[in-house]
Order: sequence, then C-alpha cells, then structure tokens
Amino acid sequence: MASVGSHENIELMTYSEVVEVSGYVGNFKVKIRKKPRYVDEDKCTGCGVCQEKCPRKADNEFDVGMGMRKAIFTPFPQAVPNVPVIDPEHCVYFIKGKCGVCEKFCEANAINFQQTEKFVEVNVGSIIVATGFDSFDPSPLVQYGYGRYENVYTGLQFERMSNASGPTGGKLQLKDGSQPKSVAILHCVGSRDENYHEYCSRICCMSSLKFSHIVREKIPDVEIYQLYIDLRCFGKGYEEFYNRLQEEGVNFIRGRAAEITDVAETSAEEGKLIVLCEDTLIGRQRRIPVDMVVLSTALEARADAGQTAVLFSLSRSADGFFLEKHPKLDPVATTTDGVFVPGCSQGPKDIPDTVAQASAAGARVLSMISMGEVEMEAAISVVNEELCSGCKTCIGLCPYKAISFDEEKEISIINEALCKGCGTCGAACPSGAIVSRHFTSEQILAQVEGVLI
Repeated sequence: MASVGSHENIELMTYSEVVEVSGYVGNFKVKIRKKPRYVDEDKCTGCGVCQEKCPRKADNEFDVGMGMRKAIFTPFPQAVPNVPVIDPEHCVYFIKGKCGVCEKFCEANAINFQQTEKFVEVNVGSIIVATGFDSFDPSPLVQYGYGRYENVYTGLQFERMSNASGPTGGKLQLKDGSQPKSVAILHCVGSRDENYHEYCSRICCMSSLKFSHIVREKIPDVEIYQLYIDLRCFGKGYEEFYNRLQEEGVNFIRGRAAEITDVAETSAEEGKLIVLCEDTLIGRQRRIPVDMVVLSTALEARADAGQTAVLFSLSRSADGFFLEKHPKLDPVATTTDGVFVPGCSQGPKDIPDTVAQASAAGARVLSMISMGEVEMEAAISVVNEELCSGCKTCIGLCPYKAISFDEEKEISIINEALCKGCGTCGAACPSGAIVSRHFTSEQILAQVEGVLI
C-alpha cells in the first residue's frame, strides 16, 4: 500500500466513491464524490494526538464490533494515507456544537470542521471493479447461537482477535479473559446450503485449518475440533498443510454441526458450549463440550452489488456476484468493453487466485493502452435515418445504454462503441428502422436458402 501511495503515476482517492459513469471504452467519464474527512490531508502528520485526546468512543467496524474506536480515528492500522477521519455521527462537535478537543491539541492545525464533500470528474480509458466481498452474517442460523452465546465468533472476528493489532492484542481469550482449553471450528456456515448460498466459498477449508494452526501455536495444549462436510484442499501445498495439522493432533469430525447449546447433561459439560453433531465416519451422534466456537462463514456479494452493477453496466450471476464475459476464455473481462472484474467481485476466491486475476486485469488494461486502438464488434445495430420516427422506444430498452436521441434530426443514434448487437432495439422498433449490420433478415434468409439448396 505504501508503494502504491508513493507511486508517481498513481493517484489515490481514499474515502471516496464513484457516483456516476458515462462513456465507453477509451473514453469513460467518471464522477467521484470525495467525502469530507474534516482533517486536512496536506497538513496532517499522522501523530495520533487527536485520537488520544478524543473523549467519544464508538464500535470499531474494522474489529467487527469486538473493539472500540474514537470519534476521530484511522480506519485501520497502516492505512494509506495515514490520516484520520472524523465520524460526524459520534463526534460531540457535530452532535452538540461544542467540544473541539481534537482541534485544540492538533499542532499542525489540520482539523477543519467546515470541510464539505467535493465532486471530481476524471476521464479514463478502462475501469477495474475490485469491490471484494461481504462476510455472511450467521445470525439467521439460530441453531449456532451466534449473538446469543458469548464465545461464538465468526472467522473474521477470530482473525481480528488473533492479530497483534486487534482488540485483544493477539491473545486468544474468552469473554471472561481466560484462555480457552477447547475450540470447535465449524466449516461451511452459510455456504453449500440450499437455504442461503448453494456455492462453495472456496476459502473456508483452508482458513479453518489455518485457525487450528494459530490456536495450537498460541495455546499448545488446547483441544481442537474441526467439523467439516468435505475437505477441499485444492491448492499448492494445501494437502501437505492438512496432513501437518493431523500430526499436530487436531481432531477432524466429518459432519455438519446440528446445534450449539449451553444445556449441560453431565458435570463435564457445565459452563461449556456443547456442539451437537453426527460423526458420519463412525456413524454416531456426538456431544462435544468446548469453550470457544469459530464459524467459518460464507463469502457473499457486497450488499451494494446491485447498485454497482447499474453504475458500471455489469451483469450479475444468480449468486449475486458480477458476471464475467466468459469463465474460461475471458475470465476478467465483462460484456462492457473496458470494464474488468477481478477477484472476489466476480465470485469467491482465495488469495493466489485473486492476485492472479488482478495481474490479468492489469495486463489487459496495459495491452489496450499500448495498442492505442480498440477493435469493435462487426454485427452491431444501425439506424436507418429515413425510417426512424423518433419514438424513442429503443432508448429505454437498450441494456448497454448505447442509444441516444439527436434532438436536431429527431432520430435515434447508436454509439457503435457501446452496442453489442443483442438485437433488442431492432426487435422492438415499430418502424423497422433498426437492423443488425451483417446480420440482416435478408442475409439470414439467404443463408437458410443456401443450406436447403
């Protein structure tokens, strides 16, 4: 991130969002809204005094609700640029009109409560949509007790707990501050499930195995249970890592957990979370008492994926992720020329696959820049100006926004760079003014006639 931030040919627009996109490949116009930080980026030195002195606290989103942050905060450790943001929803100055402690203690005079949002328009040739994913919220799976039992965590929460910069300073601990003596890790929570996500999230098996290794490293004598449906260790060195964990004494139980409860039936279960499951390898029902449960939750499309799809004229698959042009022959491109969707924006992927696709998208953009020209599709729609009545029926039907209206001539015109030759406009045109170039009715009938002869 630091290398990107200091690169002379890269301009970072952090704390910003795209609000409008128009144009076509080689000539996109992008409107960006830069939200106010209420901190001057040019003046701020990143000393952190303002955060130390701020009296107001709020839940830390980066710690997934496990820790607290100040009303003025740096979004995450090692953020680039290292400039804090003031949260107006929790800042006393914005709520009551007074306080200003951060402004008083800032020696660089970087605090500016009068900052407003700004809009910037940029012209770009290509766009890479790398919006990532959301983590599935397991609350609807009430049988797992997430949100009801204190020591049931998601995989993302476990990641933050085990991180040195996390809310516990990297210590694995229960709500009462003690170390767990037994941990259960449940695979496929929300994925491979007809009620939620039917697809495999791909990362769950290996991240769950990694969790076991972290727990064993931090607490050597802990008892670890892995409850899985199938182990899909498909990558380079993955199977070897699985074998290593078996040698470390991790208990693998083939079977999806049915329920997590705190109702004890024996003295050994008192004060424990009991995982109820069926071990399909031995054909028995089991009750496994543990201190902590980690849920490996599914990866799912971002909550605003629908809005993003409309903004960039993208298609989405049934699972909600963005749809690539071709899964094998063109896996990072989209049906909108010049727009690419690498990584988890188009489906669940692990880090190596995401990095490979990011490199592929970057290479595609560079190749287009080096060529200087773009080849267009031959079979696209054209308007016969003499027949067009100017009814504008085609404009609202075009899925690629390739049709506009010429007010002077009072006819529809088609942007050849945007048209994909789908034929929707030609089929709907009441005047028959729109035809597909190189794919007219006369040409099709001639082909049929030739075949029959």
